Amino acid sequence: MIPLSWYLIFAAILFSLGLYGVLARRNAVALLMGVELMLNAVIVNLIAFWRYIGLAEMAGQVFAVVVFAVSAAEVAVGLALVISIYRRRNTVVADDIDMLKF
Repeated sequence: MIPLSWYLIFAAILFSLGLYGVLARRNAVALLMGVELMLNAVIVNLIAFWRYIGLAEMAGQVFAVVVFAVSAAEVAVGLALVISIYRRRNTVVADDIDMLKF
C-alpha cells in the first residue's frame, strides 16, 4: 500500500506545476492548462484522503466527480472566451488582452 504522504507530495508537485503555469505563461490557453493542473491536484488530494480515512460513504469520489464537472465547465467557458477574444483581437497573449481599453 502506498503511503498517504506520497499522494500528498505528488499533488503538491502537480499543484506547483499548475501554479507556475498560471504565473509564468503569457498565452491564455497555457493559463487554462495551469488551472486544470491545479484542479487535478485537488482531485488527487480528495481521493487520497477518502481512501486513507476509510469512509464507507463515497464522499471522496463524489467530490472528485463534482470537481471534474466544474473543471469541464471551466474549460468550456474558458475556451469560448479565448476564441472570442482571438476573433476580436487576433491574439491570445494575456498581456495584450485589455478589453476595457479602446
